[in-house]
Amino acid sequence: MATKDTMEIKNKIVEFLQNNGPNLPIPISKHIQVDSLFTSAFLSELLSNKQIRITNMKVGGSPVYYVPGTEPELEKFSEYLKSKEKEAYELLKENKFLTDSKQHPAIRIALRSIKDFAKFFEKEGQLIWRYFLNPESEYNIKQEIPQPEPKEQLPKSLISNVQEKLKEENNPSEKKEEPQEVIIKKENNNPPKELQRIIPQEEKPTFINPLAKKEEPKKSKEKPKSEFCQKVIQFIEKNNWEILEEINHKAKEYNCLTQINSDLGPIIFKTQAKDKKTISETDLEKLLGEAQSIPLPALIISTGDLQKKAVPFTEKYSSVIKFKKIE
Repeated sequence: MATKDTMEIKNKIVEFLQNNGPNLPIPISKHIQVDSLFTSAFLSELLSNKQIRITNMKVGGSPVYYVPGTEPELEKFSEYLKSKEKEAYELLKENKFLTDSKQHPAIRIALRSIKDFAKFFEKEGQLIWRYFLNPESEYNIKQEIPQPEPKEQLPKSLISNVQEKLKEENNPSEKKEEPQEVIIKKENNNPPKELQRIIPQEEKPTFINPLAKKEEPKKSKEKPKSEFCQKVIQFIEKNNWEILEEINHKAKEYNCLTQINSDLGPIIFKTQAKDKKTISETDLEKLLGEAQSIPLPALIISTGDLQKKAVPFTEKYSSVIKFKKIE
């Protein structure tokens, strides 16, 4: 595909998002009349060039794509939030600002999950959440609607830890070494589920016995690759593809992320190689499901052939799964 055509398609995507607001890959693919595999490649390039953005939330396993300036239209996707997240979203939208310490623990956790709609800042030592369309300058502590007293209160020392953790997430350059996460227990040993694994454990002094023998940590030995795996790697290199990451390998199976150059630019595939006489439809379905959950297209490599029943599957989903035989 010519460079000019590629630029035209990218411009069409940006124009579509400007005119129709935030959208999912499938409507975008239909509009530009390009299959979903290549549409994903275009979206990825536009994203890396910061011409478009994506949401933290996902709809059907895919993020929502949008151009700067159309953020208010993200509200229509709030219906896809989970029940507790939806409750936190509606509460924040109605009140515009919420003081973190005054909310029920479940709502506090949900607010941290809806990053597209809930933004935070600090005011007079308190963590304040604001609805994403309301600027911080609108906040007036006297006008804030008081919320019901939460049934479960967190200790102030632990709240400060959560606030510090949020600061570190939004300021990576200032991030300190993260303490180990644990489950917080109440006095009655029945902690609410919402509080589990969200508060870092404070370090406690431990007694070191000088007479105790210290066990050296066992070093994990790298599992040698089988002859088949070596053959797969050679096959990939022979085709001028690039292995970006090795996922795992067995005697007759090799899994990795492979980058393949095309006329549209580099495309990353979730790749699986199998030493089998035939590849079944089940093999294809399993790999494609794993790849689409990332989401990436799938590539299956084998020493054998496709079963007759598997051929229609590769034809039906030709835009997102490819098959290559090692000759």
